[in-house]
Amino acid sequence: MLRKRGTVEALQKGAGGQKSPVSRVPDPSRAVRAAKMSGPGLVAGDVVVDVPPYFDQAYVQEAAAALVEEETRRYWPTKSYLSYLPAHDYSAFETETMWNEFGRLAARQPLELLSMKRYELPAPSSGQKSDITAWQECVNNSMAQLEHQAVCIENLELVSQHGCNAWKVYNEHLVHMIEQAQKELQKLRKDIQDLNWQRKNMQLTAGAKLGEMESTWSLLSVKIMRLNEPLCSWKMKFHKSRSSMGKQTRRISSKTFSELILTCLSAACVKNYIPDPLSVDTSSCSCVRWQKGISILSFSCFKF
Repeated sequence: MLRKRGTVEALQKGAGGQKSPVSRVPDPSRAVRAAKMSGPGLVAGDVVVDVPPYFDQAYVQEAAAALVEEETRRYWPTKSYLSYLPAHDYSAFETETMWNEFGRLAARQPLELLSMKRYELPAPSSGQKSDITAWQECVNNSMAQLEHQAVCIENLELVSQHGCNAWKVYNEHLVHMIEQAQKELQKLRKDIQDLNWQRKNMQLTAGAKLGEMESTWSLLSVKIMRLNEPLCSWKMKFHKSRSSMGKQTRRISSKTFSELILTCLSAACVKNYIPDPLSVDTSSCSCVRWQKGISILSFSCFKF
């Protein structure tokens, strides 16, 4: 049973595809019953499409277009149409650094430049020219700066020697990850396609069975209606004969009742409504059908 989601499939499959063996007319009562059974989840005015999209293709395009038009016509968004969603948390990804920067922008303060103070080598002030400790601090600072520059040079040399190979390895790793993702994507697409084909085959098979059962039911209904004609005539004759009889002969004997059943059976066999009892194979299913016919005739005669 498809509800709403059949609209997209109907739009995709309604224009083309295989020809349906049986064209069925939608029954509004079935949709009403399905809506009642589905519970309070459906809003008033919703249409329940309870037919498979691959089998019924005679009217599915019009039904899908009507669903879309009806939904767009009655949907008028209001200010509170998103009230069922949780409140937005805009501070989920904000950090202290971002807050400080936002505060600087709100205060219209200029951006602070990068501090180069750590790379400076200031000499002792004029008042500390003769201070050995101040000169020692300057020497230590210069040695630290030189060591830092030496480390930077070593890093550059290492990058020049091994950086190219490391970058290639990194790129190969990325290519391998992309290939794995593409393989998984192809597998998922194949699984989806197989599932769609399986679903289509199941629905087409079920549709063919439904069409065959519907035609069989129609033929059996016609046979029952034709079989009802001689029964009605015999019923009228029986009532006429019963009204003409006296009180002492109103109860029908078992022999007369058996003759009445045999007469009805003979008339039905002559018109091929039921198989001939003499030609019935007791091991076949036609015997079961003949017995059912006898039961129906017996029940109809008992109603007299």
